Amino acid sequence: IEEVLVCAINQVLCEKRDFLAVLQGNVEAVLLQKNDQALADIDERLEELQIQLVKLASSNVDYGAVGDEIYRLREEKQRLLIESANRDEQKNRIDDMGAFLREQRVDIAQYDEQLVRRLVEKVTVFGDRFSIEFKSGIMVDVKD
Repeated sequence: IEEVLVCAINQVLCEKRDFLAVLQGNVEAVLLQKNDQALADIDERLEELQIQLVKLASSNVDYGAVGDEIYRLREEKQRLLIESANRDEQKNRIDDMGAFLREQRVDIAQYDEQLVRRLVEKVTVFGDRFSIEFKSGIMVDVKD
């Protein structure tokens, strides 16, 4: 497997222009998924609902539906915040892979555990090949 990983990394290095273009596309796709407006809309709606909740509570009217909506919006906001954090992490991985590719001048000659941990997400073993998924989202198949 070590030889396969060295081969996959070198394959990425040899075709670095192609892979850098893929990485740039991945970065753009991640950035297009911004949900800042959705978060702002939720915050605005939460503020409106909280004002409505206070009015309903002070007039002794059932405010259960408003409370349920507030709870649902808070859960949605939490989900969007988690998605945003995951996108930031993914963007960092893509940037890290791009920086490595731009800095690397020669093929690697031997297995480097630290490098593999930094670049490789997972290795899938098939009967006739290995599929290496890099943390940046790039996939490379290596025949055995």
